[in-house]
Amino acid sequence: MDDVTDTVFRRVVSDSAAPDVNMTEFVNVDGLCSPGWPKLMPRLSTKQDNIPVIAQIWGKKPENFEQIAKEIASGEIPGFVGIDLNFGCPDKAVLKNECCSALAQPDLRDKALAIIKATQKGAGSASRRIPVSIKTRLGFDKIDYSWHEFLLQQKPSMLSVHVRTTRQMSKVPAQWDAIEPIVKLRDEISPETKIVLNGDIMNRAQGIELAKKHKVDGIMIGRGVFQDPYCFAVTSPWPEASKQDKINLLRKHFELFASTYSADERKYAPLKKFVKIYISNFDGAAELREQIMQTESVEQGLELLDSLVGDGK
Repeated sequence: MDDVTDTVFRRVVSDSAAPDVNMTEFVNVDGLCSPGWPKLMPRLSTKQDNIPVIAQIWGKKPENFEQIAKEIASGEIPGFVGIDLNFGCPDKAVLKNECCSALAQPDLRDKALAIIKATQKGAGSASRRIPVSIKTRLGFDKIDYSWHEFLLQQKPSMLSVHVRTTRQMSKVPAQWDAIEPIVKLRDEISPETKIVLNGDIMNRAQGIELAKKHKVDGIMIGRGVFQDPYCFAVTSPWPEASKQDKINLLRKHFELFASTYSADERKYAPLKKFVKIYISNFDGAAELREQIMQTESVEQGLELLDSLVGDGK
């Protein structure tokens, strides 16, 4: 998730209740191969990670996918156990550039194929070959299983499917049953590919139930983490967390941010989008959130939170 799943937030979540693997924010390979690449490298930081991480990439030029995949596989860009191609983002600007989920359209599949092949070539070019996976949706403007058949023919290590179309974005309920024909296609075309279900999964228990019901290999939680940073726990303590527990976890997030990034690496403003995760469901939460939103630096944010240490239950 853009401006969300950086190394700091991944560490906060994994320390709370770790998933099996994490993914980075999606990072543009064309930008990584341009003179502006230093500005994008913080998105590929694994400084705070303590569980395996997959690098999620997107872009336009196959040659840049190959180059970045080669650098990840060789360790020149360190810290990753895999590469994931983002063919799922439905952002309008991304679609306009014929990237991500736009590639599900039949007239763009040659481009999708070139990207997949280039990435697989780069990932296999070093002594340490790393797997290439794909994240996608059910189709562009309608469910289109020819898209998933096409993807499975390329033998990805994993195919994660957000069970909505591009046009649906997140405006309709996830269509979990729609994953089942994809599982059948996988069994016929690429039995080694793992199928992962994504969309409206809020916690581990729900995910396990859905995985069993639809016979998928795993589940992916995205926005569910905004409701509960312990969403990967067998039993989450978050519903009973005290005001001080919540303030302390936000403070940990701010401290990790301050110790991980220099002032010019990541801006403070996007950090504020996390505040509602922690500061909610207790008396005075709205007022405290407003105070935090008025701060202008991580140092100011920490000063405010420090003043609240020990501030009751």
